[in-house]
Amino acid sequence: MTSVASLLREDPAKAPAAIERSPGYWTGVAKRVSRDKVAMLAGILILALVLVAIFAPWIAPADPYAGRTIRRLRPIGTAGFPLGTDELGRDMLSRLIHGARYSLMMGVTPVIMAFIAGSLIGIVAGYAGGRANTLMMRTIDVFYAFPSVLLAVALSGALGAGIQNALVSLTIVFIPPIARVAEAVTTQVRSRDYVEAARASGARALTIIRVHVLGNVLGPIFVYATGLISVSMILASGLSFLGLGVRPPEPEWGLMLNTLRTAIYTQPMVAALPGVMIFLTSISFNLLADGLRSAMDVKQ
Repeated sequence: MTSVASLLREDPAKAPAAIERSPGYWTGVAKRVSRDKVAMLAGILILALVLVAIFAPWIAPADPYAGRTIRRLRPIGTAGFPLGTDELGRDMLSRLIHGARYSLMMGVTPVIMAFIAGSLIGIVAGYAGGRANTLMMRTIDVFYAFPSVLLAVALSGALGAGIQNALVSLTIVFIPPIARVAEAVTTQVRSRDYVEAARASGARALTIIRVHVLGNVLGPIFVYATGLISVSMILASGLSFLGLGVRPPEPEWGLMLNTLRTAIYTQPMVAALPGVMIFLTSISFNLLADGLRSAMDVKQ
């Protein structure tokens, strides 16, 4: 394909038309992602889980809260219970379907809130530089120094068990890494020629950030945050497993692992089902994030 630069050299009159026909950056990213079969498969699986979570009341074959002791711990393949039953005789398939709501919410919501807060902190610190950067980032480093698991457990223990407190704890855990990435990318963009030219022309800082900085830094930050969703799901499941997240009898995958741990010797396949769902969902978000990262790297 003839490049715009070659057309400028050969026939300047054709250059405007070539520029109009040339695909944009995000169009190229979408095309490269569509050619990545692994990323597309991961995206399809995530989309399917989202649809299952949305339409769970209509898809689930039984009430996820209704159980009978007489039918507890039925094996996979039992008539009427294709994935067996749990320790209270509740349908595992229905609980897994409804559990997608809680697990996806606990995985995605903290990352979204941390993406907004962390991006704001990092962009402001990266663009301001100097003492403001030092003050903001050293404060962030205090939280970043703790392991994410330890920090999440400590915050949830201090705030108390419950969905809302778990969401707050996970949000605080993910703000520091996102802020560090945002600060690093913004520092690079701040030194570019077009930003210096805008600053020399008298443009205000907010205008420069909105016009020249955001469009160049939000992409890498978004890709990094996408990869954190899998970590958020695992941490949320761990909090529920420890009794610091979702409370019984809600069908959350981590909580289901906790309640089924005593059945690992009698019905290991049934007890492993929530863990399998956590693994598949987490690896799907990781593969999708890797595909987006590769698609956004124009050097590849």
